[in-house]
Amino acid sequence: MRELESKELKKLYYTIGEVAAFFNVNPSLIRFWEKEFGFRVSKKNKKGNRLFSVKDIQNFNKIYQLVKVEGYTLDGARKVLSEKKKPLDSSENKSKEELIDRLEKIKARLIQLKS
Repeated sequence: MRELESKELKKLYYTIGEVAAFFNVNPSLIRFWEKEFGFRVSKKNKKGNRLFSVKDIQNFNKIYQLVKVEGYTLDGARKVLSEKKKPLDSSENKSKEELIDRLEKIKARLIQLKS
């Protein structure tokens, strides 16, 4: 299946059946992923049925891509998703800044040598 694009999603909220149809899976798999990955449903209607926002669907798309397309296990997908959410710590930022400074100095030196 191709990756779901947000421009295809025109409504504000989608039912679980519609979300399942996007990914060609059973609604029970959507409920399972919701529980396994700790998603909070954006909204429920008066009957208590789940309504999923575009952001919810994009999150399910990430899971779908990892599990169904790339073949990750649920634990593996969970790790990949949690790594993407982690902000860079200050020591990592500092080393990146130092690297950028060094590269800028090298660039300046190369320009100087060229002229």
